[in-house]
Amino acid sequence: MKPLQIRCIPFGALALMAWLTAIGAPKLGDPPEAKDLTLVGYHDLQARSAYQPLVREQNGRWILYVGHHGGTEGAPKPVNALTGNAEFNGTSILDVTDPHTPRLLAHIPGEEGPSEAGGAQMVRVCSGKELPRGDPAKFYLLRSFGNAWQEVWDVGDPSRPRLLTRLGPLKGTHKNWWECDTGIAYLVSGVEGWRTRRMTQVYDFSDPAKPRFIRNFGLPGQQPGATGDVPVELHGPISTGPAGNRVYFGYGTNKAGIVQIVDRKKLLEGPPEPTSANLLYPEVGRLVLPPNVGAHTAFPLLKMDVAEFAHDKDGGTRDFVAVVDESLVNECQEARQMLWIADITTESRPFGVASFTVPEASGDFCTRGGRFGTHSSNENVTPIYYRRILFLAHFNAGVRAVDIRDPYHPREVAYFIPSITAKTEPRCIKIGDAERCKLAIQTNNVEVDDRGYIYAVDRANTGLHILELTGEARKIAAFPR
Repeated sequence: MKPLQIRCIPFGALALMAWLTAIGAPKLGDPPEAKDLTLVGYHDLQARSAYQPLVREQNGRWILYVGHHGGTEGAPKPVNALTGNAEFNGTSILDVTDPHTPRLLAHIPGEEGPSEAGGAQMVRVCSGKELPRGDPAKFYLLRSFGNAWQEVWDVGDPSRPRLLTRLGPLKGTHKNWWECDTGIAYLVSGVEGWRTRRMTQVYDFSDPAKPRFIRNFGLPGQQPGATGDVPVELHGPISTGPAGNRVYFGYGTNKAGIVQIVDRKKLLEGPPEPTSANLLYPEVGRLVLPPNVGAHTAFPLLKMDVAEFAHDKDGGTRDFVAVVDESLVNECQEARQMLWIADITTESRPFGVASFTVPEASGDFCTRGGRFGTHSSNENVTPIYYRRILFLAHFNAGVRAVDIRDPYHPREVAYFIPSITAKTEPRCIKIGDAERCKLAIQTNNVEVDDRGYIYAVDRANTGLHILELTGEARKIAAFPR
């Protein structure tokens, strides 16, 4: 059945749901659409719009941290059932030791404001045992607070988080990265004087209670005092730490993307003054993408053995980066956002070798409502999946599992599109002076853990889905024997 198209009118979400059901919309609770990915557990996340999930083992328990977007017009401040208090969307903390029955432990309120203007979207977690100067009895949560602050919380007891540190006020805070073995944090921030909403602030968080500023960093032309066109803003970095000595920066979201490969040691130890020469100094390579392609996520796939070239003199082992751009506009009213794979074996000359997208006709995704296209990939490098299967959050096409063992020919091996629920929020587009609204799953971000479970969260308030691979797709993964 094709999704019903409606004209949105200004009444509450519950009334809208009742009206939709009454006039024959697709039945709520219809089974998910799936192939070789099965639902293990579910939590509604108190119907909060979810962005980033991150899971860590903590003293024998598996704890999931979920960053949230701000609230909606209909529910700007949902009630936290644990406390009975109405709270702005922030960070949910769940015990997923038993993935069949995820249990909410705490919710830390975020900044007031709707959607991207509020909440606390991003989460990173390190243990005190890993950090050079951390308390070995503690775990630490690094998160953005709305768009204005960076925060560190003590989550050694995940049921009772405690604020330790705040940096700010800032603007445009977003997708941070934190090296747990060194404490170096790459904070996506906006700083007064810089010519872009988002750039990088490098800090030493080896003692999370006493952060030490190292430098500001961005593309030449973004720094204070520069002239001419301003390069596209940063979305987020991924570091390989001192062992790999590289940081991969993704600039642009759905357009004018740039993947910048940076020498980590030069970034940390080079001259910090933000001149054009100093900003270029640590760069070892740059991939400039077409105008309608962004670089939301730049996930390195290093030292991949390519079976096709195993008997060739050179090229059997190569380095790649998976570039994922984000769909931003409902109902395909932009260029398709996809997975792009670039060969970066010669870092100074990266080049594209492959791409992947879900075929639109396979589910009439452009007419389902909401966004269709990629948003992000998993960023956990568990050996179960790393260099084998990449999981993509694909908005109304759900979670897609892509076999990347041959990076020149990525192929889908599994997928899962959750069921719409009574809490799924409609997605609208303008049609003349009116709005057309549809109910659609909006799988926003996805992550995996070292047990092999996949965690997907929904932008349209549908909640958390914990998945596992089955069938032929499971055989690709390297589960412990």
